[in-house]
Amino acid sequence: MLVADRQRKIVELVNEKISVRVTELSQLFNVTEETIRRDLEKLEKLRALRRSHGGAVRLENDSLEISYREREITNQKQKRAIAQAAIQFIEPGDKIILDASTTSWYMAQEIPNQPLTVITNSINVALALSKKDNIQVISVGGMLSPKSLSFVGPLASRSLRAYHVSKAFISCQGIDFETGISDSNEWQALLRKEILAVSDKTILLVDSSKFQTRTFVQITNSLTDIDMIITDHRLTKEEHQAMQHLSIVYKCV
Repeated sequence: MLVADRQRKIVELVNEKISVRVTELSQLFNVTEETIRRDLEKLEKLRALRRSHGGAVRLENDSLEISYREREITNQKQKRAIAQAAIQFIEPGDKIILDASTTSWYMAQEIPNQPLTVITNSINVALALSKKDNIQVISVGGMLSPKSLSFVGPLASRSLRAYHVSKAFISCQGIDFETGISDSNEWQALLRKEILAVSDKTILLVDSSKFQTRTFVQITNSLTDIDMIITDHRLTKEEHQAMQHLSIVYKCV
């Protein structure tokens, strides 16, 4: 069977069954699990499906937000490494923003108990920081998003406009070298636009699976709106070259 035919059938199976596992696909098509993982990676970048822990799930609607629990178990190792690297850019006395991404949550768990002011729309980030008495936590209000356990909407945006911070740490669902960064959820994208507006420096935290992907709502129209990108070491040679061509400051971990 040709690669294109196998990938087409994988998409058909995912759409029919809602979710499939790598082991199941490997047996069905008589190829290695590594081959199936490469297929799923390519199909995810084409927005034909979404990879999950051990397999893939059907894309219901790009505007629907990925659940916090699903994001938590996706690329955990890479996200933790990115979070550890991001913490190195925080200094005592800083005023920062952490968004509602799982990478920000990993940061919140690992940030030393030092004098800081942290603004966040994430319930999980706020809870993780509440155990550190030297860190002042400001939680923006707004409409609760049950899937991400975060506050979004007009009230959250207005709350952010009242502040100014030196650094913001955000994530996204897609990075495209021509069109910028994007998110699958409109409310999160709008809030991240506000974060960019009130921050002197914005650091984007994304694992390499987000590259060369464009999702539902644009956050920025150019990667030059981001001051720095922290990602993992699995970038392709072409992605490295594109970042260097655009003079993007980035760090791979």
